[in-house]
Amino acid sequence: MATLHSRLLKEGLFRDFYQLWPEKFNNKTNGVTPRRWLGVANPGLRKLLCERLGDDWLTDLKQLEQLEQLVDDTTFVESWVEVRQLNKLRLAQLVCERTGVMVATDALFDVQVKRIHEYKRQLLNVLHIIHLYAQIKFGTPKVWTNRCVIIGGKAAPGYALAKTIIKLVNNVAHVINHDPVVGERLSLIFLPDFSVSAMEIICSGTDLSEQISTAGKEASGTGNMKFMLNGAVTIGTLDGANVEILEAVGEDNFFLFGLHADEVEEKKSHYDPQALINDDPQLQQVLNLLESGYFNQFEPGIFDELISGLKSAADPWMTLADFRSYVETQEQVSAAYNDSTRWTRMSILNSARCGYFSTDRTMAEYNDDIWHLRPVEVGSVFDEVEKFVS
Repeated sequence: MATLHSRLLKEGLFRDFYQLWPEKFNNKTNGVTPRRWLGVANPGLRKLLCERLGDDWLTDLKQLEQLEQLVDDTTFVESWVEVRQLNKLRLAQLVCERTGVMVATDALFDVQVKRIHEYKRQLLNVLHIIHLYAQIKFGTPKVWTNRCVIIGGKAAPGYALAKTIIKLVNNVAHVINHDPVVGERLSLIFLPDFSVSAMEIICSGTDLSEQISTAGKEASGTGNMKFMLNGAVTIGTLDGANVEILEAVGEDNFFLFGLHADEVEEKKSHYDPQALINDDPQLQQVLNLLESGYFNQFEPGIFDELISGLKSAADPWMTLADFRSYVETQEQVSAAYNDSTRWTRMSILNSARCGYFSTDRTMAEYNDDIWHLRPVEVGSVFDEVEKFVS
């Protein structure tokens, strides 16, 4: 798990054990394999990287740091943009095949795919989408870029509220995607049958990676690493491996928002969502649309439990507490995406600085500190990747 959650476990759940045997505790932040999540998942980018860097990066991800020297290389940057655009086209084709919805590939591909759970806050994402819709329908956005928001994931069989969240996403998508006033400015997709194979196409075609869990709740995350590896830029809370990603890429290449883990704990005793609603006209507008049945005209009351949970002082996920910060940070996202040179630079630097998040590094740390095993020599990994792809 991530460093933050190792600390939280030592301070909380395992505090007594940690006080007795501190030497038994150590952290190993997890990672993802570059062979699968770039080498296989993103053949266009793999080819470009191998042309410019050779192929040793497949077993030594830190070598992608050499990309930092290419951020001002016009030929390389143009090739990077071309690869990313082709990957977005591939993702758009997947969306069309599974949903019948055709999306514009020049829009910002804003993606949240993961297990459907209240702490991962797909609900916060939906609130923002409704806010964007309301801006188009009833007002004038401050800063605008066309967006295609893609949400995907599965709910546990007995998790009724998670299934209601999926229902809400689909209902909101139906209204937005069929409103002629909206046009190509905004689209919302719930991508069905999310799987590892689908993730290969999704992570390589994403512009903005949504990692928006309530701070202190996400043990680490690996989706955030897969997106970063493929050049997506993260919007996220200071939670899980987001902490280390922010440290790696720097504040200029990460969109940070929301309460920190310590602030979430401190706020529990006096959390007042109604006060937040009263002080925020845009949040009032979003909740009014939800409560009026705008998205469930023929299914009265179907979302009442979700709404009451958002407005409850006992809401452990504090979704409304982060709404204002999230909206304002998303405006920064729009401004950055409208500057294509800036966004491409951010994309390249995210890939360049992802070396720490390789499973190779994680396994090496385990071996150095715990296992003390002798590595086994293998053949060319690049050859094996080529065989797998072909």
